[in-house]
Amino acid sequence: MRDPRSGIDPLSGLLSTLDLTDTGARTAEDIFTGPSQWTPGGRVFGGQVYAQSIIAAIRTVPEDRAIHSSHGYFLRPGDSDQPITFSVDRIHDGRSFSTRRTQAYQNGLPILSMIASFQDHDPGLEHQVEMPEGITPPEELPSAAEVLGPVDHPVAQFWATSRAFDIRHVEQPIYLRADPHPVPRQALWMKTIGTLPDDDTLHRAALAYASDYSILEPVLRGHGLVWTHPGLRMASLDHAMWWHRPARVDEWLLYVQESPTATGGRGLSTGRIFTRDGVLVASVAQEGMVRVPEIDD
Repeated sequence: MRDPRSGIDPLSGLLSTLDLTDTGARTAEDIFTGPSQWTPGGRVFGGQVYAQSIIAAIRTVPEDRAIHSSHGYFLRPGDSDQPITFSVDRIHDGRSFSTRRTQAYQNGLPILSMIASFQDHDPGLEHQVEMPEGITPPEELPSAAEVLGPVDHPVAQFWATSRAFDIRHVEQPIYLRADPHPVPRQALWMKTIGTLPDDDTLHRAALAYASDYSILEPVLRGHGLVWTHPGLRMASLDHAMWWHRPARVDEWLLYVQESPTATGGRGLSTGRIFTRDGVLVASVAQEGMVRVPEIDD
């Protein structure tokens, strides 16, 4: 399924969404604008505005400094029928680190507030946790398109054919059926459906984009819930990400996720992203609102 407004394919849509326009404004802040991707529910995908906020911040930092961490709060739902304005505050430029604050706006109101840090390439201590063993390779797993393609529903069709990423769950996906062995953890493989340009900043932003797709699923999986549970309401509250090492998002990456806790209508999930040969490239944490009608009542 192509974006009905533009007619372009999902990968081209991702690239055009991350290609922000510099307005040329140079007052207290740098101002950029970007499009919103169409979604069936009319809400901007959180990973989209998060990745765009990262691109906006990157545009104001010297090229030899790469983003290594970001922390953002989703303040209001975005409207996918409207563009987004991004203002970047150049908070600090030191000898090795730069710090930026990005605010994303629609209709004059902030929908996301993010702070990000950038660093020169510096030598230092090296270690990492090991990638889990015994993971089924992606070639032996069904894609979301194969799982959801036969389902005659606009959201299912959107997830099956309109996303720029091929996502393959190691465990049974919980789109429609509950996990028969509910535990608050899962793993999945992901990569873009085509090749991206050789631009490390683009790959880092695209990885942030994809990191938001499934990060709250362990909360649902641990309670035997599915995305289609009647009356289920979910929304990302905040998102944090740390980039440890460069990686290409057009090659298979393993996303290992776990939810350590859920309480008060909120669930916390953490994730680690590895290359296929076991290099830890990023870590993620997100807390989200998770409302289940029979519990809320």
